Amino acid sequence: MKNINTQSSLACPVDFIAVNENKVRLIALHVFVLSIVILFQPHWITIGLLATDFFLRTFNVNKFSPFAISAAGITKVLALGFKPVDQGPKRFAAGVGLTFSLGMLVTYLAGYTTAMLILTATITVFSFLESFLAFCAGCYVYTILIRVFKIAQSSKQ
Repeated sequence: MKNINTQSSLACPVDFIAVNENKVRLIALHVFVLSIVILFQPHWITIGLLATDFFLRTFNVNKFSPFAISAAGITKVLALGFKPVDQGPKRFAAGVGLTFSLGMLVTYLAGYTTAMLILTATITVFSFLESFLAFCAGCYVYTILIRVFKIAQSSKQ
């Protein structure tokens, strides 16, 4: 993890457990496709599926995650191999996705369509970046949160 004291540095959560980046990017592709579906045809069931999958991956229960199961199968069939990447940033990003998808579900059920669409568009962009460009926005969100909490703690002292 990089030093977070300088403005240009980036901090990522690290847990020293390697996962397959190819599989992670395929999971992001699943999220991207489902997010597109939700943008054009929102329904509580599809939003709930997205939230459930994020929940399972956030709490490291990947063996029950439909997206992780599908991505593992695709990775195997296409013989994509194992490209190691630390699991920490990916789990953090799944937690952010869980937060957004729960927000999507609540705003959808409350009838706040515009708010739901904004949250969905955000997940769509983040999943596109991860899937097609291997760009994890989670590290940037994490860095911002760390800096905010660091500033808040220093102001209390």
